[in-house]
Amino acid sequence: MRIFELLKSTKDKTIEYFTLPESELAKSYAPGKWTVKEILCHIADSETVLYDRVRRIIAEPKQVLWVYDQDLWCHNLNYKSFPLELQKNIFGSVRDAVIYLAELHYESLRDKEFVHSETGLRTFKDEIDKIGFHCEHHLQQIEIAIKSK
Repeated sequence: MRIFELLKSTKDKTIEYFTLPESELAKSYAPGKWTVKEILCHIADSETVLYDRVRRIIAEPKQVLWVYDQDLWCHNLNYKSFPLELQKNIFGSVRDAVIYLAELHYESLRDKEFVHSETGLRTFKDEIDKIGFHCEHHLQQIEIAIKSK
Protein backbone atom coordinates (compact mmCIF):
# COMPACT_ATOMS: atom_id res chain seq x y z
CA MET A 1 0.00 0.00 0.00
CA ARG A 2 1.38 3.39 -0.97
CA ILE A 3 0.93 5.00 2.46
CA PHE A 4 3.16 2.43 4.16
CA GLU A 5 5.85 2.94 1.55
CA LEU A 6 5.55 6.71 1.96
CA LEU A 7 5.85 6.49 5.75
CA LYS A 8 8.96 4.31 5.45
CA SER A 9 10.66 6.24 2.65
CA THR A 10 10.09 9.64 4.24
CA LYS A 11 11.45 8.29 7.52
CA ASP A 12 14.65 7.12 5.86
CA LYS A 13 15.12 10.37 3.93
CA THR A 14 14.40 12.55 6.96
CA ILE A 15 16.88 10.67 9.14
CA GLU A 16 19.60 11.33 6.52
CA TYR A 17 19.00 15.08 6.71
CA PHE A 18 19.63 15.22 10.45
CA THR A 19 23.32 14.62 9.73
CA LEU A 20 23.79 17.51 7.31
CA PRO A 21 26.66 19.90 8.02
CA GLU A 22 25.85 23.18 9.78
CA SER A 23 26.24 25.11 6.54
CA GLU A 24 23.41 23.10 4.96
CA LEU A 25 21.24 23.18 8.09
CA ALA A 26 21.39 26.98 8.05
CA LYS A 27 19.91 27.24 4.55
CA SER A 28 16.32 28.19 3.87
CA TYR A 29 14.11 27.34 0.88
CA ALA A 30 12.92 30.97 0.57
CA PRO A 31 13.60 34.33 2.22
CA GLY A 32 11.96 34.59 5.63
CA LYS A 33 11.17 30.87 5.80
CA TRP A 34 12.44 28.30 8.28
CA THR A 35 15.96 26.93 7.94
CA VAL A 36 16.57 23.25 7.25
CA LYS A 37 17.32 22.76 10.96
CA GLU A 38 14.05 24.41 11.95
CA ILE A 39 12.14 22.28 9.44
CA LEU A 40 13.72 19.13 10.87
CA CYS A 41 12.74 20.17 14.40
CA HIS A 42 9.23 20.90 13.15
CA ILE A 43 8.99 17.50 11.47
CA ALA A 44 10.05 15.77 14.70
CA ASP A 45 7.65 17.77 16.86
CA SER A 46 4.80 17.34 14.39
CA GLU A 47 5.43 13.62 14.39
CA THR A 48 4.93 13.54 18.16
CA VAL A 49 1.72 15.58 17.95
CA LEU A 50 0.32 13.46 15.12
CA TYR A 51 1.33 10.23 16.88
CA ASP A 52 -0.54 11.38 19.97
CA ARG A 53 -3.59 12.07 17.82
CA VAL A 54 -3.43 8.63 16.21
CA ARG A 55 -3.23 6.94 19.61
CA ARG A 56 -6.16 8.97 20.92
CA ILE A 57 -8.26 8.08 17.87
CA ILE A 58 -7.54 4.39 18.41
CA ALA A 59 -7.96 4.37 22.19
CA GLU A 60 -10.82 6.76 22.86
CA PRO A 61 -13.95 7.30 20.78
CA LYS A 62 -15.18 10.69 19.61
CA GLN A 63 -12.04 12.69 20.27
CA VAL A 64 -11.75 16.43 19.73
CA LEU A 65 -8.11 17.04 18.87
CA TRP A 66 -6.62 20.49 18.98
CA VAL A 67 -4.52 22.35 16.47
CA TYR A 68 -1.10 23.55 17.59
CA ASP A 69 0.71 26.74 16.56
CA GLN A 70 3.84 25.55 14.77
CA ASP A 71 5.43 28.99 14.77
CA LEU A 72 5.08 29.30 18.55
CA TRP A 73 6.63 25.85 18.93
CA CYS A 74 9.55 26.94 16.73
CA HIS A 75 10.08 30.13 18.71
CA ASN A 76 9.32 28.97 22.26
CA LEU A 77 11.14 25.65 21.95
CA ASN A 78 14.06 27.49 20.33
CA TYR A 79 14.54 25.30 17.28
CA LYS A 80 17.63 27.30 16.34
CA SER A 81 19.57 25.79 19.25
CA PHE A 82 17.61 22.58 19.96
CA PRO A 83 19.94 19.54 19.77
CA LEU A 84 19.30 17.81 16.45
CA GLU A 85 20.48 14.44 17.75
CA LEU A 86 17.60 14.46 20.23
CA GLN A 87 15.13 15.39 17.50
CA LYS A 88 16.50 12.69 15.21
CA ASN A 89 16.03 10.04 17.89
CA ILE A 90 12.53 11.27 18.72
CA PHE A 91 11.51 11.35 15.07
CA GLY A 92 12.89 7.89 14.29
CA SER A 93 11.31 6.11 17.23
CA VAL A 94 7.96 7.88 16.93
CA ARG A 95 7.81 7.22 13.18
CA ASP A 96 8.46 3.52 13.87
CA ALA A 97 5.50 3.53 16.26
CA VAL A 98 3.32 5.35 13.69
CA ILE A 99 4.20 2.73 11.08
CA TYR A 100 3.40 -0.05 13.54
CA LEU A 101 -0.03 1.41 14.37
CA ALA A 102 -0.77 2.20 10.74
CA GLU A 103 0.01 -1.36 9.65
CA LEU A 104 -2.11 -2.70 12.48
CA HIS A 105 -5.15 -0.43 12.12
CA TYR A 106 -5.14 1.41 8.78
CA GLU A 107 -7.78 -0.78 7.14
CA SER A 108 -9.86 -1.76 10.16
CA LEU A 109 -10.13 1.76 11.60
CA ARG A 110 -9.85 3.77 8.38
CA ASP A 111 -13.30 5.35 8.84
CA LYS A 112 -13.09 5.94 12.60
CA GLU A 113 -13.93 9.61 13.06
CA PHE A 114 -12.64 12.40 15.25
CA VAL A 115 -13.01 16.15 15.24
CA HIS A 116 -10.05 18.39 14.55
CA SER A 117 -10.47 21.76 16.24
CA GLU A 118 -9.68 23.65 13.04
CA THR A 119 -10.58 21.42 10.09
CA GLY A 120 -13.59 19.59 11.54
CA LEU A 121 -14.58 15.98 10.99
CA ARG A 122 -11.73 13.69 9.94
CA THR A 123 -10.94 9.98 9.93
CA PHE A 124 -8.15 7.74 11.15
CA LYS A 125 -7.14 7.22 7.52
CA ASP A 126 -7.00 10.99 6.98
CA GLU A 127 -4.63 11.38 9.91
CA ILE A 128 -2.29 8.56 8.90
CA ASP A 129 -2.20 9.90 5.33
CA LYS A 130 -1.47 13.39 6.68
CA ILE A 131 1.59 12.11 8.53
CA GLY A 132 3.14 10.81 5.31
CA PHE A 133 2.19 13.77 3.14
CA HIS A 134 3.20 16.35 5.77
CA CYS A 135 6.70 14.92 5.98
CA GLU A 136 6.98 14.58 2.20
CA HIS A 137 6.01 18.25 1.79
CA HIS A 138 8.74 19.41 4.19
CA LEU A 139 11.33 17.14 2.59
CA GLN A 140 10.65 18.96 -0.69
CA GLN A 141 11.35 22.27 1.09
CA ILE A 142 14.61 20.87 2.46
CA GLU A 143 15.68 19.73 -0.99
CA ILE A 144 15.01 23.21 -2.41
CA ALA A 145 17.01 24.78 0.43
CA ILE A 146 19.97 22.48 -0.06
CA LYS A 147 20.10 23.26 -3.77
CA SER A 148 20.17 27.01 -3.08
CA LYS A 149 23.46 28.89 -2.93
